[in-house]
Amino acid sequence: MPTFTLPDGVTLHFQESGEGAPILLLHGLGSSGSDWDAVVPRLSAHHRVLVPDARGHGRSDKPAGAYGVALFARDIAALCDGLGLTQVHVIGLSMGGMMGFQLAVDRPDLVRSLTVVNSGPDMVARTLRRKLEFAARLLVLRLLGPRGLAKRVAPKLFPKPEQEALRQRAIESLGANAPDVYLRATRGLIGWSVQERLKDITCPVLVLHSERDYTPLSTKQAYAGQLADAWLQVLTDSGHAAPVDQPGQVAGAVERFLREVESPGRMSRPG
Repeated sequence: MPTFTLPDGVTLHFQESGEGAPILLLHGLGSSGSDWDAVVPRLSAHHRVLVPDARGHGRSDKPAGAYGVALFARDIAALCDGLGLTQVHVIGLSMGGMMGFQLAVDRPDLVRSLTVVNSGPDMVARTLRRKLEFAARLLVLRLLGPRGLAKRVAPKLFPKPEQEALRQRAIESLGANAPDVYLRATRGLIGWSVQERLKDITCPVLVLHSERDYTPLSTKQAYAGQLADAWLQVLTDSGHAAPVDQPGQVAGAVERFLREVESPGRMSRPG
C-alpha cells in the first residue's frame, strides 16, 4: 500500500488503481478505505481511484492531539497536492462526506464534483434529542470501548438475517480501533459545520440517501435545496453503510453522475 508523509510528519496510507480522471473515496468514522472495497473495481475501470485511510484510521498514523473534520480534509488536500491531483471527483461516506463538504468549501480548485453518501454539512446538536444521542454515544464509547460500541452499531447497520457476515466484519473493524483514538475522532465531529457556506459550493453534488439511514430523507432534501447544482437519489434496501450493503447501487449512481459531469459542454444540473 503506498504512503504519503504530510508536512507535520504524519503518514497516510492509501490504495490506488485504474487510470483516467481522479476519484477520491473517503471512508466513515472508525473505519478505513475498506468501506469502498466492493465499489472500487467498477469505478477504477474508467478512472484513477485513490482510497486513503484518514489520520487516526486504518493503517495511517494515529498521532496524539485533537482530531476534526477540518484537519482530516487538510490532510487529504495535502495528499492530493503532493500527488499532483487536480479536478478530483470527491466521494465520501458519512464522515467522509463531511470531509468532502469541507474540501468543497476550502479547496474549490481541487473538487470537480462531490458525492455524499448518508452524510450532511453539519454535526451540530440543535435539538435536545440530538444532544442526548451525541452524549449517549460518547458515554457508551467511554464505558464499553470501540468493540462494545461496535456490537451495538453493527445490528443497526446490517439488520437482515442474511447480513451476519457483514455484522461480524463491522464488529471486528470498528472494534479494532484504539479507544483513545476513536474517542478523539468522534469528539472531533461533534459541533462541526459548513452549513452557512453551502452557497459557496458551485461544483455538481450528488446526494445519496439510504432508505434505512440514521437521518431522514427530508434532511438531505433540505440541504440539497441550498446547493447550486445538486441532485438526490434514494438507495433502496440499504442502511447507513451503503457502499458495503449496496455497492452496485452506489457504483451505478456514481457512474451515471460522473458521465453527466464529464459530458462535453455540461452547463446545468442533470434532469
